[in-house]
Amino acid sequence: MNASDGFRKSLLALFLSVTIGGGVAQAQPAEEYEPKVGQEGKDVIWVPTPETLVEKMLDVARVTPKDYVIDLGSGDGRTVISAAKRGARALGIEYNPNLVELSKRNAANEGVGDLATFVKADLFESDLSQATVITMFLLPDINMRLRPRILDLKPGTRIVSNTFTMGAWSADQIVTADDHCVSYCAAYFWIVPAKVEGTWQLPQEELTLIQSFQMISGTLMSGNNTTQFINGRLEGNRITFTAGDQEYVGRVNGNVMEGSVSSDGVWKATRDNK
Repeated sequence: MNASDGFRKSLLALFLSVTIGGGVAQAQPAEEYEPKVGQEGKDVIWVPTPETLVEKMLDVARVTPKDYVIDLGSGDGRTVISAAKRGARALGIEYNPNLVELSKRNAANEGVGDLATFVKADLFESDLSQATVITMFLLPDINMRLRPRILDLKPGTRIVSNTFTMGAWSADQIVTADDHCVSYCAAYFWIVPAKVEGTWQLPQEELTLIQSFQMISGTLMSGNNTTQFINGRLEGNRITFTAGDQEYVGRVNGNVMEGSVSSDGVWKATRDNK
């Protein structure tokens, strides 16, 4: 056997060993990514929301198939997947690409891959305007950075945060998970209020409103200079307030609001943009 024959036989043996070995390797499942609780992320460490609280958060937000849910920092996708199981379209925004791919696999395994979408993105640069519900488990300083953007969303958008608040913006409701939840078991719920601060003209009166998130105060002045003090609140576009012994209930639509008065009357006001 010459040197060339020996080289060819050695090459053949190497080829067979790689081919056979490769076949065995292909038969073994690739090791899937497993996130570790407490691992570092871009803005927060990863801690999953307890499943029982996920359901409570979706319950308090009254998620239905008509909703579009966006979860900020979606992690392993559990909140998005749970929303999709309720028939809602849901989007998870996550900066870690490994968690994004894990979430896609989890959604496919749960049979909701058509409703649950996941993207690798920075939550501060993402478009949230189409959401009807936003869920999150971030940190207080992140919530505060997001708060101005959230308050600019369409009135009526529902917001739910695991554990952490929005500072001076008091929650409309607080819910807790059941006894099986050990930590991070409370969620805070808000409804984005319409913007009503300013002066509004009624046929015979002038309404001046001061707004602090969903709470309103101010005065209602009639033509004879009688002033009644206002105390009320907003729930999305719905406004309620008392002036003297009358209760006003109505809807805000941009620079117009109208509704009914407890004395069986109706009212309509137009914002003075001067």
